[in-house]
Amino acid sequence: MIDKGINISQCRQCELLRIHRSGLYYAPVPESEQNLHLMRLIDEQYYKTPFYGIRRITAWLRNLGHKVNRKRIKRLMELIGWQTIYRKRNTSKKDKQNPVYPYLLKDLVIDHPNQVWATDITYVPMRRGFMYLCAVIDVHTRFVVNWGISNTMTSTWCRQIVEEAIETYGQPEIINSDQGSQFSGFEYTSLMTEREKPIAISMDGKGRAIDNIFIERLWKSVKYECVYLNAFEDGVQLYEGLQKYFQFYNTERLHQSLDYKTPERVYKNVA
Repeated sequence: MIDKGINISQCRQCELLRIHRSGLYYAPVPESEQNLHLMRLIDEQYYKTPFYGIRRITAWLRNLGHKVNRKRIKRLMELIGWQTIYRKRNTSKKDKQNPVYPYLLKDLVIDHPNQVWATDITYVPMRRGFMYLCAVIDVHTRFVVNWGISNTMTSTWCRQIVEEAIETYGQPEIINSDQGSQFSGFEYTSLMTEREKPIAISMDGKGRAIDNIFIERLWKSVKYECVYLNAFEDGVQLYEGLQKYFQFYNTERLHQSLDYKTPERVYKNVA
């Protein structure tokens, strides 16, 4: 739908098509049918046993009758972004190229919209491949302020999604992510640090997925309530399916933690 060969910018084409820039349609990443099946099993298992490592996942799959080795499972777990939860280690040593920012949410009282946003990337299985989904959620209200899909994980893509959210809803006081290279590189962090009023950057401790528990819960909802119930054929179907789901999630889905209100209602402070 987006034509790079015409004299209209991709940004303008997206405006005319009424889709955001980070929602461009991409082809799914190809994998063998067997690997896609294994990745789907591993992805679902993550929400049951996030503390499993490569050895246990390999043994679990072998017990199910799959002839796999650790090298293969390690590659597939890396593709879906499995982050085993384990006791937090010392993360004071920082990479000179991509510095690690401290985790700012411990004991923080989060009580109003745009105080803290959280962002992350997750793997999305499809019938003939897979893609990645990045979203930004307002932690206090669970309101999804932006999202996008891609077949690659880059800092440019993540920055674009956050930038669009800021343009639409204003900037948060803090934005939290994991320590992945997409979120620790200058291209992404400069969006926060070089503003007239800088946004504080918070990062999970390594191996501490629970630090970003709100967006982890979002991923579980997205997958069990949308992705796993549909066999999306291509990027267009996936985009349209997620667009409907996030509309439902923000405006119709009642949250027990929000006193059975919708995220949009709480975010916009509708009585």
